[in-house]
Amino acid sequence: MRVNWIGALLVAAPITLASTVIASAQSYELIQAAKEEGALTTIALPHDWCGYGDAIAGFKERYRIRVNETAPDASSAEQLEAIRASAEDPGPEAPDVVDIGLSFADVARDEELLQPFKVGPWDSIPDEVKDPDGYWYGDYYGVIAFEVNAEVVESPPQDWSDLLDEAYKGKVALAGDPRTSAQAALSVYAAGLATGGAPGTAAGKAGLAFFADLNAAGNFVPEAGSAASLIAGETPIVIRWDYAGIADRDSTEEPTITVVVPKTGVLARPFVQAISANAPHPNAARLWMEYLYSDDGQLAWLKGNCHPIRFPDLVKYDKIPASLAERLPPAEAYGDVVFPSLEDQAAANTVIVEEWDATVGAGVN
Repeated sequence: MRVNWIGALLVAAPITLASTVIASAQSYELIQAAKEEGALTTIALPHDWCGYGDAIAGFKERYRIRVNETAPDASSAEQLEAIRASAEDPGPEAPDVVDIGLSFADVARDEELLQPFKVGPWDSIPDEVKDPDGYWYGDYYGVIAFEVNAEVVESPPQDWSDLLDEAYKGKVALAGDPRTSAQAALSVYAAGLATGGAPGTAAGKAGLAFFADLNAAGNFVPEAGSAASLIAGETPIVIRWDYAGIADRDSTEEPTITVVVPKTGVLARPFVQAISANAPHPNAARLWMEYLYSDDGQLAWLKGNCHPIRFPDLVKYDKIPASLAERLPPAEAYGDVVFPSLEDQAAANTVIVEEWDATVGAGVN
């Protein structure tokens, strides 16, 4: 792990850090090359998403490089289309970098839309969420968690098995229909992992069995849970992404909302960063990546309620400010995060879609 390493690059001697040794002369050359390019063009980075406003401001302040922000609400598919459109004429408005869903990463690499670059803290990025040749790598993730109306539910559940307790009768909802909602399907998958299902089809079937038991116990509410229904007490426990729950908690004065990461079946879905093969400012793009994966960049994402991919390093080396740590579920709750492969997700999803009605016997409105 690096400790504010880019800010120290102007010293003459190499800097030895927790995971690697950086040759400061080479890094200084990258900074100078990026400054000569004079700009970085981003796409699909709204300031209120995952702390990107602070990340962009921090990059500009540190390097005095202009950031040209385009199409802040673009989807992953639209980002890749922007790269394709820049193939013939990669002008300054063409994106240098993209932030896309994991399912788009290999597609973009195979289509030669990306160029490889391994950031300094490469070894601290889990192997299952990075391309071995550096064409893309995970940046931040959310985990499936329990968002709880603490004024209706006095003792929040701490694990999946707790949801079966009669204390939660008529209180537990998914955030959508698992036959059509990826978030809900992954919630079923997470429950399957927690109850012993092997990744893939087995976890899908185990998850269905869990929700069948939850429904039989009268605890499952066949309504798509939302912030509004949770606040109203109609679905006082909603299973959803932790960052969505934290955002609801921080924006709601009453009732008190708590967010619990279950002790088992901690399932994560990452987004990934990559550099465009047609980047008009390739050195600025590389410097941006180095900044995002430095401690400061990772903390910017964490402040935005998204767990950075180097989160274990930040915890291990005590880099998370106490004021920030107090806002989040305990760090140890994220210790055994599972990043399911796309193949395993697809296999589980097929089972969930095909067998939900017959196994669980409850629609989700």
